[in-house]
Amino acid sequence: MGHGHGHGPPYKVPDASIYKIADAPELVEVERALARRGLKDPWLRNEVWRYNVKQFSTHRSRLVTFLFKGFPLGFAAFVATIGLEYALGVNYHGGHGHGNGHDHGDEKGHGSGHH
Repeated sequence: MGHGHGHGPPYKVPDASIYKIADAPELVEVERALARRGLKDPWLRNEVWRYNVKQFSTHRSRLVTFLFKGFPLGFAAFVATIGLEYALGVNYHGGHGHGNGHDHGDEKGHGSGHH
């Protein structure tokens, strides 16, 4: 799968047997609740990694990382853009607006259109 470049995969998929429901108290309770109803979730073990705080951190910290991962670069780009616009004299108002002598009427002198 390295497409002939001599590269192996950059990761090793861990064996599923390393994840044990007993290692996640929250999932142990889910397993017990299901068992009380005569049910079993064969895929519950796939969720164990989410509760491994040492390896994968907490849900909240993963969410914060996801939401703000690009913030420093984006903020730097924002500041650079503002600085360049200021240095180049970019004016988004373009001289149009209130108080610049225009009456916003048509060329025939009909005024501002307010009746």
